[in-house]
Amino acid sequence: MNLPPIEQPLLLGMMRLPDYPELAAPQALLGFIERCVEQGLDAFDHANIYGLGQCEAHFGAALRLRPALRQRLQLISKADIVPATQDRSRWRVKHYNSGAAYLTQAVEASLARLGVERLDGFLLHRPDPLLAADEVVRALQALVEVGKIGWLGLSNAEPLHWQSLGRDLPLRCNQIELSLLAQQPAWDGRLQALQADGLQVLAWSPLAGGAFGPALQQALAEVAEALQATPNQVALAWLRRLPGAPVPILGSLRWSRIEEALQGAELQLDAPTWFYLAEAARGFKAP
Repeated sequence: MNLPPIEQPLLLGMMRLPDYPELAAPQALLGFIERCVEQGLDAFDHANIYGLGQCEAHFGAALRLRPALRQRLQLISKADIVPATQDRSRWRVKHYNSGAAYLTQAVEASLARLGVERLDGFLLHRPDPLLAADEVVRALQALVEVGKIGWLGLSNAEPLHWQSLGRDLPLRCNQIELSLLAQQPAWDGRLQALQADGLQVLAWSPLAGGAFGPALQQALAEVAEALQATPNQVALAWLRRLPGAPVPILGSLRWSRIEEALQGAELQLDAPTWFYLAEAARGFKAP
């Protein structure tokens, strides 16, 4: 069953929310959320481990100041990563937990922190090598049936992961690292496979955390000058040119960066420009 895609130019990732002191007060964060919604950005990407739960809690505190705003938002969260600091075993090791009890508790905890009754979307955060598919399917189906989750997706999944779970679950998306510096899915068929299986691509770290090297920076600047755009706008346009038009998840919550991304949302690259940038990033020509 194919679900309708998330239709907006970008999603906002909440992982770095504590890095913005100007958003530390709930009232300030509420104003930021309202400003985003006014600009057509209503989808916010959370995870239970972001800030060890504090990112969701802070977002929820802001939302409680204006509960009616909830109806205009799409709240997405993820779970199954257990950081070493939260491992209660003697080993204190980072691991994954896709057990039914853990996923159910994680969803309940996210709902409580956010102060809402339902997550619009819920994703398994990382592929768990110990995942028991039947158990996961039952747990997630139950959460959907009682209305605590709207739709389901995966994050960082490979083809066999989404194809096996997709036989029994209506998966909407796969959230993967994708950028000029992480472009392998553009070359190995994964994007075409996701498109064929009806999964939307959500791209995390679409600007590679600002780690573009000198050669790529120069190429982006050249293209930006030719198109009367900015290098970041060009980098996001490169991403959207890919099969399925991946939706970038912007990690920056600085308003100037968000505004820059929005202003470049209609920018389009032709194929030679796309390959020119790909080559500059990879350091070698296409085969």
